[in-house]
Amino acid sequence: MFDLQIPTAIEKKAIVIGGSIAGLLTAQVLTKYFHHVTVIERDRFPEKPEQRHGIPQAHHVHALLIRGQQILEQLFPGIIAELTNSGAPILDSIADCPWLGYNGWAPRFPSHLISCTSSRNLLEWTIRRRLAANDQIEFVQAAQVTNLLSNANKTTITGVRVSFRNEPEAEILANLIVDASGRNSQTPQWLEQLGYQPPQQTVVNSFLGYASRWYHPPEGFQADWKFLLIASKPPKDTRSAVLYPVEGNRWIVTLAGVSRDYPPTDEAGFLDFAQSLRSPILYQAIKDAQPISPIYGYRRTENNLRHYEKLSRLPEGLIVIGDAVCAFNPVYGQGMTTAALGALTLDECLSKRLSQQSQGNLIGFPQYFQKQLRKAISVPWLMATGEDFRWSATEGGKPDVISKVMQLYMDRLLLLQANSPEIHQLFSEVINLLKPPSAFFQPGILMQVLKQIINSHPQSDELIDGKNIPKYQPLVIHNS
Repeated sequence: MFDLQIPTAIEKKAIVIGGSIAGLLTAQVLTKYFHHVTVIERDRFPEKPEQRHGIPQAHHVHALLIRGQQILEQLFPGIIAELTNSGAPILDSIADCPWLGYNGWAPRFPSHLISCTSSRNLLEWTIRRRLAANDQIEFVQAAQVTNLLSNANKTTITGVRVSFRNEPEAEILANLIVDASGRNSQTPQWLEQLGYQPPQQTVVNSFLGYASRWYHPPEGFQADWKFLLIASKPPKDTRSAVLYPVEGNRWIVTLAGVSRDYPPTDEAGFLDFAQSLRSPILYQAIKDAQPISPIYGYRRTENNLRHYEKLSRLPEGLIVIGDAVCAFNPVYGQGMTTAALGALTLDECLSKRLSQQSQGNLIGFPQYFQKQLRKAISVPWLMATGEDFRWSATEGGKPDVISKVMQLYMDRLLLLQANSPEIHQLFSEVINLLKPPSAFFQPGILMQVLKQIINSHPQSDELIDGKNIPKYQPLVIHNS
């Protein structure tokens, strides 16, 4: 059997398949453990923070949650300052963001939840520019990985075969290959070709679609907010929206509808959909704003988890990360932050394994890493699928008894959110992956929920009808 080693006397090489956020963060981590890292990308990277063909969803809102920003700063010290110097706004996720939840507008107050908001294009370009300055990293562009290379008995992946648009195919060898190629990953097929079982998949689809348009704010526009969030409200109100500020004094406005209530991509339909939301505030902001883009639609939003952690056999030298393992319904804004969690998990796993092996032995690393990655993404997965299971049209399973009890508990908690700064801040911390959902069951919160249940009246079992949502009120400072 080929014994995969990484001797200190020989140059250690790694390959990353895919140059989007997950691939770029992974490449940065690998530079700590490998002399040379090659990133292979199908696109040609733009020289400026511009749209590229392989990321069609970059037209839409991409929120890097606060936990993701913390990891990004850890991997690239000073990068948040770079983003702000490029014009990315800084905002308070509570004070600057009116949030229309189940029971009305959430309280707003100054908080420690400070966020940097930018376009996906600026974020990716800024990270890529940092990597390009590192001599350990090589970008291979306009290249497609067509297959994996292995040793004679197919127990170890030794490299990849790459095709180019105008050049002969090439083989690139490495000690570790990381598939960060996204939802369309070919690793399941490659494993089958090598005689391995492909991973089982869990797919949960609430049939959400969204449409986005970019705007300049109306001339002279003034408001006490920077960011708007209008949530949907199961089981009947399927529509939601976000207005997201980015660099260049621009807004990205994304309208979303679940259970196939897809927002239109024509101008009149887009505005009519915005006007139909539970509050008119977003429509009033954009009706006189200057559109600076077409309306982009997107409907590939199912949650998709490939269970590599359950495979009894994996070849050495190959791991899978990012959307190639777990892709989320984008409406929850977890994708980029989960990619960052994956990169951090890879860093921790490599550090632990290599510190335990004086010879740098990575035998068994793929199975070890895939199990640790599954643990790291378990909370975002449960949060996304748990919400999607609230809709009757969702396919991919049904909530069990425990999940239904949890949903009832969360419904009561959401009813309290509009009147409790403490609970709203906790929601914001959990959504930003700063605290686990178990924080909702701390004694003080649990007592408030139980009291709400005991004192509830029959009519309170029905969430407030959209027509009765109170009008938006200007910022009022609450003591948090």
